Amino acid sequence: TPLPCPLTACQAPSFNPLPEADDLAQEMEDVDFEEEEEEEEGNEEGWVLEPQEGVVGSMEGPDDSEVTFALHSASVFCVSLDPKTNTLAVTGGEDDKAFVWRLSDGELLFECAGHKDSVTCAGFSHDSTLVATGDMSGLLKVWQVDTKEEVWSFEAGDLEWMEWHPRAPVLLAGTADGNAWMWKVPNGDCKTFQGPNCPATCGRVLPDGKRAVVGYEDGTIRIWDLKQGSPIHVLKGTEGHQGPLTCVATNQDGSLILTGSVDCQAKLVSATTGKVVGVFRPETVASQPSVGEGEESESNSVESLGFCSVMPLAAVGYLDGTLAIYDLSTQTLRHQCQHQSGIVQLLWEAGTAVVYTCSLDGIVRLWDARTGRLLTDYRGHTAEILDFALSKDASLVVTTSGDHKAKVFCVQRPDR
Repeated sequence: TPLPCPLTACQAPSFNPLPEADDLAQEMEDVDFEEEEEEEEGNEEGWVLEPQEGVVGSMEGPDDSEVTFALHSASVFCVSLDPKTNTLAVTGGEDDKAFVWRLSDGELLFECAGHKDSVTCAGFSHDSTLVATGDMSGLLKVWQVDTKEEVWSFEAGDLEWMEWHPRAPVLLAGTADGNAWMWKVPNGDCKTFQGPNCPATCGRVLPDGKRAVVGYEDGTIRIWDLKQGSPIHVLKGTEGHQGPLTCVATNQDGSLILTGSVDCQAKLVSATTGKVVGVFRPETVASQPSVGEGEESESNSVESLGFCSVMPLAAVGYLDGTLAIYDLSTQTLRHQCQHQSGIVQLLWEAGTAVVYTCSLDGIVRLWDARTGRLLTDYRGHTAEILDFALSKDASLVVTTSGDHKAKVFCVQRPDR
């Protein structure tokens, strides 16, 4: 008999908006990026599986999901979970819509209305009181979750990425004109970080909250001082990548950065010195010849990467379906795990050496990075998975797909 699924009973979570932190003063200069003590909150509620009524099933093959959210009318591009309670999801799609909904039963809380282009970015603030959505045209909007009211909006250039600050009501984004932006929400104080004259393709705030790493289409990487608004390190030429950056990640203490690019390389960078301390490339991937117009489909690329939190391991996912596990201490390839089709994204489970992948074949897979063994997989989508998110306790995986659906899967692992 299957284990009971850890989905909460169908009740709306109570949200108490936290008071503005005292140390967030009026001016952007005074945003305090100092470390706050993070309180670990256990899940007090009993997990109950409600019978699912009217849930849309998969048309082909098995559907392992517990809940299907079916309000989007086109491909669903992005998903994020609220970090405080992990009971809410926000999804954005090609239908120019974004929705905030409950994981336990797929119930809609509210629509983030007003976008006029595909919603490609969405996420909750660090305390789950705010939710931001961004569309391809560069329109960003922020709602207060408890009142469901829009509290801020801004039109930047064509949007490449968006991320909340880990400890403050501060939103960062990168645009096609090469700028990275930082806004204090909702008062709108704004800073721009001027990059090269090409898209800022990916970005990540470092765990200290004082710096951000941004990757660009010309292969350069900049580590920015958020308070000063100036670059601390610039990696270009041979130090940078030989193609556009696709993804960036940091380890838990923020000492190391991993960058990925269409040049098939993953570079390990010291956040302190700004120097490249390692370069990873899968052994089976032949050196890519320079690709001409229209030939991109034959080219491989790094699509996603990340650090294990309990062992010195990094995972790199490639468009050709290779998941490479690298040993950081020896800088050697440990395992190659092959997928039938391209990897879209990977996530490490917190506190374990398990890495999750989602891919163009519509399947979520769990891998043991110590052995390279496939632990289990989850099916239910009838098209490629475009994004996914993992709950903090790794009990739920939430996926979005080209089949116009978002799905919630309960992770049941005999080895835990």
